[in-house]
Amino acid sequence: MNTEGRTAGLDPIETASADELQSLQLERMRQSVRHTYDNVAPYRKKCEATGVTPDDLQSLSDISKFPFTYKADLRENYPFGLTAVPMDDVVRIHASSGTTGKPTVVTYTQNDIHNWADLVARCIRASGGQRKDLLHVAYGYGLFTGGLGAHYGAERMGCAVIPMGGGQTSKQVQLIRDFKPRIIMITPSYMLNVIDEMERQGMDPRESSLKIGIFGAEPWTGSMRTEIENRLGIDAIDIYGLSEVGGPGVANECIETKDGPTIWEDHFYPEIINPETGEVLPEGEYGELVFTTLTKEAMPMIRYRTRDLTRLLPPTSRSMRRMDKITGRSDDMLIIRGVNIFPSQVEEIALKIDGLSPHYQLTVERDGHMDSLSVRVEARESLDAGSIAKLGSELQHQIKSLIGLNMVVDVVPPGDVERSEGKAKRVIDKRPSNP
Repeated sequence: MNTEGRTAGLDPIETASADELQSLQLERMRQSVRHTYDNVAPYRKKCEATGVTPDDLQSLSDISKFPFTYKADLRENYPFGLTAVPMDDVVRIHASSGTTGKPTVVTYTQNDIHNWADLVARCIRASGGQRKDLLHVAYGYGLFTGGLGAHYGAERMGCAVIPMGGGQTSKQVQLIRDFKPRIIMITPSYMLNVIDEMERQGMDPRESSLKIGIFGAEPWTGSMRTEIENRLGIDAIDIYGLSEVGGPGVANECIETKDGPTIWEDHFYPEIINPETGEVLPEGEYGELVFTTLTKEAMPMIRYRTRDLTRLLPPTSRSMRRMDKITGRSDDMLIIRGVNIFPSQVEEIALKIDGLSPHYQLTVERDGHMDSLSVRVEARESLDAGSIAKLGSELQHQIKSLIGLNMVVDVVPPGDVERSEGKAKRVIDKRPSNP
């Protein structure tokens, strides 16, 4: 690992030896497990049911003896049942949108907020950001962790923050044109909408002031990175996080390599498991990402199952391990007539076909006793009927060849697929609910 000339300003732990990092991890893991066991009754009951106690944690690998934490645990203990400190010590509350039931609520102490800001500042620095950069935040503010997480981290970094939030796409473009930020933090799908609006207003996106985009909150493919970088003329950097573990800032790519987000292992201990059996997999194998928080006070998470599918990779530009691009979520996987498919697979195929854009939606319907899947995808420009039919046939053929599924394809004119001002809605499920 060659870090010569790139270590100025880094936290010492970012370039520490493996032994130093693992020693710190074990110390913090023991504290976090003990804190959770002593102060979170629902998790202690899980441990008692499996016969494990904090005294059983003698090495990092011993964490595999402890029970998982699931999103369902947060919903079952709504709102504050997993909080490990008195509510008098809580200074911030965030929550998910709750579109699939009760929202998942996350609490923070002042020290949690301090650490979070430090980590997002570390992410911005790893992305190539510098003190006194102008940084445009287009993540949503409010209960969603994206906006405020980015905001506090950027201020900690010393940036001048433009707290635009999500939506008002024409105003996003106006402020980028007038204020001239160097960095933008935004979801990748919404960045494409902003680029479209720049072009609609007669701007050349490559002539904007933006040089760095820090993109997160949803899975995105390498093809989408290429699309954004080519159209906007920037470095597109991947940031990773999730509210249950703390928010954005769990991991971030380094601009010098752009080879997958580096996990900030001094705060978050990762594992990869078989999503069906829960077995810990060897490093380098694909599976479900699991995190144990090492420094969270208000709501520590022991072996939280993220449902994100990826693999762990060796360190490169920092001393900590990286994670591969998220290929999908175990709970987003569609099984259509026995074939497993993730929305990102369709996007990857579409972007390799000249004439198709990254704006698409999948629709799942029930046809008798069988499920069927169709895709609407936009053409890059207005085309005649023959050209549209040709593009549709090509996409249908590629999906059949690469995924093994016959799918109805509808190629539509530019602007016909519903736009999102945050996370893109990729799948519309029209199947009747089970009684």
